[in-house]
Amino acid sequence: MARIVLASASPRRQELLKNIGITDFDIRIPEADESYPQGLTAQEVVACISRKKAEAAAQLCASDEIVITADTMVFLDDQRLGKPADEADALRMLTDLQGRHHTVCTGVTVRQGDRSITEVETTEVYFRAATEAELRGYIATGEPMDKAGAYGIQGKGSLLVEKIHGDYFNVMGLPVLRLSRMLEQFGIRFFT
Repeated sequence: MARIVLASASPRRQELLKNIGITDFDIRIPEADESYPQGLTAQEVVACISRKKAEAAAQLCASDEIVITADTMVFLDDQRLGKPADEADALRMLTDLQGRHHTVCTGVTVRQGDRSITEVETTEVYFRAATEAELRGYIATGEPMDKAGAYGIQGKGSLLVEKIHGDYFNVMGLPVLRLSRMLEQFGIRFFT
């Protein structure tokens, strides 16, 4: 089987790969330009950045290695919410999200040599209404500070989520079902 390379420092992505049975993989972090043209949809933005990451990662890999890259973004009313700059920024984001729904998009690219596939997963996340005291308490845990949209659905941030429509793992940063289907196109089998 070809060697798999995850081009991401995300511990959540590493954990999700292991959960689906890919336990032996390398981690290589490329320097990638994450700019994108204006006017793209949310789905086009994450696809563009995921492809750029894969192109940069390919420079660090042998042509027979299978590279996985991903880019996850949170969008509220078509406005991108990145990682919070500080606690005040986290409070602003969480206040904007509470009592509303937002979109989480992940672009995933699988590349081997010159062959590359990029797909996008979209999940709608609905936050319950929360008090400022609850939001400040959540921020005090430190959990929001390294996450797009200032929350982690797999941790205490789950207490803010009322429901989702779509792939739960996408909200964590890696839509594993979609990824498994993409990897199958490169000869990786999960149940054989």
